[in-house]
Amino acid sequence: MVLMYAIIQNDKTFAFNQKSNNLMRHLKARIKASGPMSVAEYMKEALTNPIDGYYMKRDVFGKDGDFITSPEVSQIFGESIGIWCLNEWMQCGSPSTVQLVELGPGRGTLSDDILRVFSQFQKMKDVVSVHLVEVSEKLSEIQEEKLKSQDSQTITETQPQTDETVSHYKHCKSKYGPNVYWYKQLADIPRKFSCFVANEFFDALPIYKFQKADGSWREVLHLSSSDKRDHLEVCPAAGVVIREIADRISQDGGTCLIADYGHDGDKTDTFRGFYKHQLHDVLKDPGRADLTADVDFSYLRHMAGDSVSIYGPVTQQQFLYNMGMVVRLKKLLDNAKPENRKDLVSGFEMLINPDKMGEKFKFFAMLPKKDKDHIPAGFVPSRAS
Repeated sequence: MVLMYAIIQNDKTFAFNQKSNNLMRHLKARIKASGPMSVAEYMKEALTNPIDGYYMKRDVFGKDGDFITSPEVSQIFGESIGIWCLNEWMQCGSPSTVQLVELGPGRGTLSDDILRVFSQFQKMKDVVSVHLVEVSEKLSEIQEEKLKSQDSQTITETQPQTDETVSHYKHCKSKYGPNVYWYKQLADIPRKFSCFVANEFFDALPIYKFQKADGSWREVLHLSSSDKRDHLEVCPAAGVVIREIADRISQDGGTCLIADYGHDGDKTDTFRGFYKHQLHDVLKDPGRADLTADVDFSYLRHMAGDSVSIYGPVTQQQFLYNMGMVVRLKKLLDNAKPENRKDLVSGFEMLINPDKMGEKFKFFAMLPKKDKDHIPAGFVPSRAS
């Protein structure tokens, strides 16, 4: 079994201040009352506990946070995804309404870049609405500040969540025109043609760990599998989300693009923590550091089933090259002030360098089954060097 015995076995493991870490005291009390908890339970509490969860009360992104995401590195990243959504929307016949759905929107930078691309195409601008899945009140405030039009008021819904007429918890008008809505979960978003986008979302979902012993997988249950690995990380929450997206695409139409660091079923122990951009003991000071695990794209492919066409994963380097990132960089450099050119080049380098983000991050897409002969933009074999 892979269980968090250490939390109650040895306080010195964590070097924490009990007076300042209420979440640690909560976890210790819970374990003493109910017994050891799984890695998934621990990860969920550490990241999304309503009172002291890592994502719930502060801005964790950027140089002053614990990690930086691709949309924060360069605008070209978000613009490339915006072009991808626009292209695939047209390939699907340019439906008269389209929902841009982002899971885990961070600071709102990615949606902002995508909307800026959409604003250059009046036909898309007139039919799109934005739907953000965000459980953190603090991050939703940051997203609102990023996206909201200056002359728009944010309306917070007071109706109970059981009211079928209102499923979002707030909404406003964006500075680009389309309305923006916030939700606590994917299931609350209306069933319409949607472009689903998820950048570094799945890696934060709780995982279960399984260790092979005496020919069987052990955690709380036995798992029969033909996998050759002797250690597995399984994320049922990711399976639920990907299954729901696949069902929506097959029934309502739409597309899905996922960007995350991960593997295609060939890695074992990837569970780790980050604090101030450095690796951090996953059991030390819960709620104060990011916890993450590589996405197993082979598992996502399996859970998506055969109701949709699946592409990837391909490396971030390959995807961005194929989306014309070099051409866009040259255009930006031509128009940039001299003092800004260095940052543009360094951002480009971070995104595509294999030793940085270029190969660590992967792209994975789902499209309607009827488009099975269509290879989506960014997923053709790369000729970049």
